[in-house]
Amino acid sequence: MTQEELDALMSGGIDMDDEVSEEASAEESVADDAAEVAEETTDEEVDPLTASIEAAELPLPATNENKMVHQLDDVTKESEEKATEIFDIIEGISSDLMEKEETLNDILKALNANVDLFGTLTTKFPDIETFQTQLKINEDAVEKTNEVIESLQNSGDAIMNVMDIMQYQDIHRQKIERVVNVMRSLSRYMSTLFEGKIEDEKRVSSAKHIEGDTGNDVASTDDIEALLEQFGNK
Repeated sequence: MTQEELDALMSGGIDMDDEVSEEASAEESVADDAAEVAEETTDEEVDPLTASIEAAELPLPATNENKMVHQLDDVTKESEEKATEIFDIIEGISSDLMEKEETLNDILKALNANVDLFGTLTTKFPDIETFQTQLKINEDAVEKTNEVIESLQNSGDAIMNVMDIMQYQDIHRQKIERVVNVMRSLSRYMSTLFEGKIEDEKRVSSAKHIEGDTGNDVASTDDIEALLEQFGNK
């Protein structure tokens, strides 16, 4: 209801019952139109993602699940914890590989000693086939042991590369923390910028209609009845 209609009502130029009846009829018409639109769209295929976005309350409520800084703090904390766990696992694997490499080096020394021994025996006793057979077996064992040691060394190098790559995770965490610090600084700045001398509880309520405003829903029927009641009490 506009200011002119309110003035006319105060002067007795408008029947309140007619006005309420017209508004009720308009509301029923809007409800009927909405029901028809709902019936027309019922059979249409609805995208679940679109439906969930449309059904979401915007802006989202300020809960712990929706607070941006709160979520970023959780991300950085969990990311650091998981990264630490991964580093511990990688370090354990690297230590195991180094121990196995040391063990294989000890075995390799024994095999090389056998090769030297059976090589000497084969030279001195070329007619004894057993010495030649054992020499061949030990030489094959030395070759395979060297291959395993090389594989362990390559695995150790790969683990070091993984640890170097994981360093980027820490860099990303630091970037997120820097963004959080900037957001907090801006939040404190905006709070300081909009501070007032009067507490919100002591401020007067905002007017629902100011002269010059336009719109069809300037004052509701309840507002008008409350206003008339105040005039009646005077």
